[in-house]
Amino acid sequence: MFQFIKEKLKNIYSAVTSQLQSIFEKKSIDQSTIDQIQELLIKADTGIAPTKKIITHLQSAYEAGSLQEGSDVKKILHQELGLLLSKNKPLPQATIFLLVGINGSGKTTFAGKLAHFLAKQKKSCLIAAADTFRAAAPEQLTIWAQKAGASLIIGRPNQDPASVTFDACEQFKNQNFDALIIDTAGRLQTKDSLMKELEKIKRIITKQLPNHIVCTLLTVDAMLGQNSFHQAQIFHQSTALDGIVLTKIDGSAKGGIVFSIVQELSIPIAYLSWGEHIDDMTPFNPELYIQNLLGEVKLQSHKHQ
Repeated sequence: MFQFIKEKLKNIYSAVTSQLQSIFEKKSIDQSTIDQIQELLIKADTGIAPTKKIITHLQSAYEAGSLQEGSDVKKILHQELGLLLSKNKPLPQATIFLLVGINGSGKTTFAGKLAHFLAKQKKSCLIAAADTFRAAAPEQLTIWAQKAGASLIIGRPNQDPASVTFDACEQFKNQNFDALIIDTAGRLQTKDSLMKELEKIKRIITKQLPNHIVCTLLTVDAMLGQNSFHQAQIFHQSTALDGIVLTKIDGSAKGGIVFSIVQELSIPIAYLSWGEHIDDMTPFNPELYIQNLLGEVKLQSHKHQ
């Protein structure tokens, strides 16, 4: 069981939400209002296709005379955004988490947060530092593992990441851990070799831990907006993704990218992550996310009771 803690996550869409709020308070609607909504959705990186769907429904309602005031706009927006996220399926009940994503997308930070999240569920966790090419990665992961109270296995500099993964699988079995988190390298500019590396890592996990469910999570930086969508596209083409972790969600008006990812790539959003505190993450809840966009609630960190 989880409860919301007092510290509130900064409103994801602060600027966009405040402008939507002023629209919702209008007593009459005209064509310029619909144009304004379209501009706001694009600004929030909701994407061309999802925005077009929403605006088409608003336009039809307006022309039919059923869109007369701000509360009508809010009702339709809530409904349409909900439909866009209706494909967002829950993650499988995995014990192995493979984190992928480009350098700087927040993988290592999220590895520590996820370990802490699992620890709050009384699960023992082993983190594998399979990013052996980025010099600062093991040091950074060591700090996060200590914060999370998780065990850590670190490879030698430039060691084959698959070899580190093999060692981690052995330790996971021998010491009966409940969960294994594998932090991988993120060199998207060498896409082919990176994807071959990920395939090799997955083969080792499947061979070493055949009875465990593997969940592959892609970390994407919310502040990159549509570039995040393109990253998800590239990774999804090359390796099957089970979910997206949207990182650096605080201070960004670009969180609308979730609608593009879910609608156009059919990849579920799994977690939201922000800030440098170990509790600064939460499982993704579509309804709460939409309520946050529309200014009805603010998302908060999750903390175990």
